[in-house]
Amino acid sequence: MSISRFIAAAAASLIMFASCGEDPYGPTNHVPGQKPDPEQPQDPNAGNQDPKPSFDGLYLGGDISVLQSYEDNKVPYYDQEGNLIPDVLKYMKSEQVGWNAQRVRLFVNPQQKSPDGSRDAQVCQDLEYVVRLCKRIKQEGFALLLDFHYSDTWADPSNQWIPKEWASLSEIELQSKIYQYTKECLQRLVEEGAAPDFIQTGNEVSYGMLWSAAVNPGSKSNRCFIDSPQENWDRFCALLAQAVKACREICPDAGIIIHSERSGRLDILKDFYTRLSKVDYDIIGLSYYPFWHGPLETLSKSLDALAKEFPDKKVHMVETAYHYQWQAPNVDFDLSSIWPINPEGQAAYARDLVKELKKHENVTGLYWWFPEENGNGPNSAVLTNWVNRGLWDNQTHRALPALYELKEFL
Repeated sequence: MSISRFIAAAAASLIMFASCGEDPYGPTNHVPGQKPDPEQPQDPNAGNQDPKPSFDGLYLGGDISVLQSYEDNKVPYYDQEGNLIPDVLKYMKSEQVGWNAQRVRLFVNPQQKSPDGSRDAQVCQDLEYVVRLCKRIKQEGFALLLDFHYSDTWADPSNQWIPKEWASLSEIELQSKIYQYTKECLQRLVEEGAAPDFIQTGNEVSYGMLWSAAVNPGSKSNRCFIDSPQENWDRFCALLAQAVKACREICPDAGIIIHSERSGRLDILKDFYTRLSKVDYDIIGLSYYPFWHGPLETLSKSLDALAKEFPDKKVHMVETAYHYQWQAPNVDFDLSSIWPINPEGQAAYARDLVKELKKHENVTGLYWWFPEENGNGPNSAVLTNWVNRGLWDNQTHRALPALYELKEFL
């Protein structure tokens, strides 16, 4: 073990035995953009300076993690009238669309098979891929949200499987690993001129992260439920603390987002963020899919409660979408009587969502998930199965009406 790794591991060991309510999880009064350094003399005028950035601006965009793959496979994109779009990123920045931010996910080693032995063409975002795409995003002047999945494949409430190469690590070594990995990825992006403006330390981590290597959906090991042992929550907070530490060191101006998809379960949502009260982060990130989380009235109650319970935290809706055709059979709420499953219904959902979000001053970010969906690509090289929630038609490759509705959020 190298000296640097030994030091990191020793520091991590102190964190491991603390609880979510104790100081080792980092200061809660961190001002983004100000990197503490006790060895440097204090600026006597520091108290008169405005903290920066404040994250009070509005951010609108999408998770466009598959766009590079579509472009590499030469899949054409057209506007609503059928005109070829030569550069999709530039078009998203145009007055017609009006976006100013983009989100990109990052897997540890997407070349590995999923725990069930399958491979998904969408799971292709390794560091090299992400660097290519994020450089372009920044060059076009977008704000960049980087979404660490900390897995080789999809990370969500049902899947938070530890990367294969990390599976043999002890808990102390795992804390050191998440710190080093986060740091190295961010250093590379900074070197390439693609420093993120916002960073998600985990994707939909409502029930914890980096679950044990033994893939058992029924297991409660490492899970963070309301009734889980405190040691599970302590482990989760310790991992978050190390990830955030790396973010603060390499990208001190970036806003740190902790992401839950429990927008439809206020009891779980409040419990989750309350337990993370001593974790150092800036923004609450939410997923909201009405067909899984309920009508807008449910979302509204959650946003009101977050504003009351966590008044110092802004909220970014980091994932949302709605079907324009062929709604999936596994929905929990069929809202097609409100928003029909067609392009017009999807556009109506976009309008109604924006109208609702603008009622809540704590909401400052909105991202459509997988807006660039545009068919499978040649020989299904890009997508195995249509999701039918993107903002381009999978068959005609033309932009859908909802693409042009979202700019009203800004």
